[in-house]
Amino acid sequence: MSNAKKSAKSRSANQKFSFGSPTSDMAAPAWQSTVGSFISGQAEVDENDLVAIGMEAKWGVGRLRLLVGPALREKFDRQRYLLNQALWHGELQDVIREAKRMSIAWRALDTAAEAAGAASLSPEVWECATGLGTVYALVKTIGDARAVTASGRHVKVYTLDEIARLIAGFPSIAKVKEEFPGAEVEHVRTHIADPLDAVPHSRVKIDDTESFRDNPPF
Repeated sequence: MSNAKKSAKSRSANQKFSFGSPTSDMAAPAWQSTVGSFISGQAEVDENDLVAIGMEAKWGVGRLRLLVGPALREKFDRQRYLLNQALWHGELQDVIREAKRMSIAWRALDTAAEAAGAASLSPEVWECATGLGTVYALVKTIGDARAVTASGRHVKVYTLDEIARLIAGFPSIAKVKEEFPGAEVEHVRTHIADPLDAVPHSRVKIDDTESFRDNPPF
């Protein structure tokens, strides 16, 4: 047997595989240690994802947590962290438990938003076609993009914010348009950052300040 074949065989014997996501150079979490445990855990993760997809289709991406009060929003974000922690570092029972709790959290926000009289999405979509077969769909926000239906077409979706950035990036386009004399557009904040984006990892316990101090989010 050649050295190349021996090397390939050795790598194959020693290589460890993880199933599904998350994927990284880190060792696979315990719940992905066997095909059976991965399937069991992923079944609950998929069930929670179905709930999340339904809620985002109804309320918009990232919008529902902002339609409820701070106390409930905090509970929701804590549960998101706990689910992330279970996915990356947990046993099978941790993933199943936290995924179930995350589904409950989504439904709790949905109930609270409806009780508060919040308006669900009623997105408008504008479409225009090119001679090359591409359809461009224009929507107000990224949450409205879920209302776009491809139906076998080649569809590209742009939000109003993206259109504004495109115009700013090509001043020659803006010069063609007539401007209002004296008008000045100031910066308008249109997005509230997701607090979990500031958390570098999910290894520490959610209220463990000592371990988190080395990697503060702010």
